[in-house]
Amino acid sequence: MSCPVGNWAAKIDLSAPPQMKQPAMDTEKKFDTIVIGGGNAALCAAISARREGASVLVVEAAPKFYRGGNTRHTRNMRCAHDAATETLTGPYYEEEFFDDLFRITGGNTDEVLAKHMIHESKEMLTWIAEQGVHFQPSLGGTLTLGRTNSFFLGGGRAMLNSLYRTAERLGIEIYYDAPVTKLEIQNGIFLSATVDYAGQSRTIRASTLVAAAGGFESNFEWLKQYWGDAADNFLIRGTRYNRGTILKMLLDSGVQEVGDPTQCHAVAIDARAPKYDGGIITRLDCVVFGIVVNKEAKRFYDEGEDVWPKRYAIWGRLVAAQPDQIGYIIFDASSLRLFMPSLYPPLQADTIGELAQKFELDPRVLEKTVQDFNAAVRPGTFNHTDLDDCRTEGLTPPKTHWARRIEKPPFYGYPVRPGITFTYLGTRVNKEARMLMKDGTLSANMFAAGEIMAGNVLGKGYAAGIGMTIGSVFGRIAGREAAKNARN
Repeated sequence: MSCPVGNWAAKIDLSAPPQMKQPAMDTEKKFDTIVIGGGNAALCAAISARREGASVLVVEAAPKFYRGGNTRHTRNMRCAHDAATETLTGPYYEEEFFDDLFRITGGNTDEVLAKHMIHESKEMLTWIAEQGVHFQPSLGGTLTLGRTNSFFLGGGRAMLNSLYRTAERLGIEIYYDAPVTKLEIQNGIFLSATVDYAGQSRTIRASTLVAAAGGFESNFEWLKQYWGDAADNFLIRGTRYNRGTILKMLLDSGVQEVGDPTQCHAVAIDARAPKYDGGIITRLDCVVFGIVVNKEAKRFYDEGEDVWPKRYAIWGRLVAAQPDQIGYIIFDASSLRLFMPSLYPPLQADTIGELAQKFELDPRVLEKTVQDFNAAVRPGTFNHTDLDDCRTEGLTPPKTHWARRIEKPPFYGYPVRPGITFTYLGTRVNKEARMLMKDGTLSANMFAAGEIMAGNVLGKGYAAGIGMTIGSVFGRIAGREAAKNARN
């Protein structure tokens, strides 16, 4: 039985606005490059190819209002740099970046591609800015990313709008509400794409293909192949349009796959969030300030394992492994103002027992869980930005850092579910972003960028901003190499 969440907050109506009349599509024209997708990776590829002289067509399955895939919900990207800048507080060398990536993936990464991406990322902040994107001054607070990550002024949607303006100014043709229904591929050679557009099926020819259409996180039938019925309780943080359609076509056409289909970027988000498109504002950053319990009112993992940029992406999978895929973050009044607020307010009560009742948890069990935790706390000097010495002793699981007694009323709690950002199963590529076929040969004219090939770099785990790095770096490479391929 699933724990009810419907009474906690009204659902958000995210229905699309009325559709605009679509411009006519010229199916007689052959393009140098067709880019499938409409997010950061796709736009970087399209702009890169166009700046190399290629004629470029972008086809986006989503309506214009929802264009851009998961890029709409992002805020920042992680790039290597050798010195502080106007928007970064210090250097983030290639070696440190790779060490962070290697640690969060547990070594499950293609080291050659990872190091290549990190090296190429050093040029991306300048290149992205040249495409009209603006960055804001570094942020402090609980994020602790001011040295490593650059934040977009206005967020992901503003960044995306800047890329679209540049693409349109460069003469790139863009069509929305244009899902690809078929790819004609023979012996690793892309020939054409069939697109549903304005109520008709149309065939588009191009010399090269860049696939930048995301993963399969919005395809619940596909998710359930690996997660079973648990997937029904997953929430999708981003676009409903990433159904893995292009990925499946490519794999069925002989492209070599990479990545574990059960691995994904998943974080703990408010259980009251909408099924799709809740975005960044439904994420909860307060795990470090309290404890997390399951529907049995028992703790199940160390809430103090690591600092924020490296720990936040583990909690989605942890909650997914709990009964009914739900958890509850419990904290007290001393922590209420210490973290970034989310869309929904926490539930509040004067006692732990009363808070348990609001979540339909067993009050006696939650009270004992909190009592046992409080008794195990060994005080130290609290510092949420670093691995401090506040810990528990004799408690399983332990809380190894940031452990403070939960004792000051009122008490607060958030219900959380797994929020899936993107999946890691994808197409294998080389350093030129060219797809590899199952027989080990290189595709003659097919390239990939973004989430659809992220599994090459992200075998598991996640670090804040790295998805945008993968999309930007390999998007730029894919567009450049596709344009060269078309010329030849």
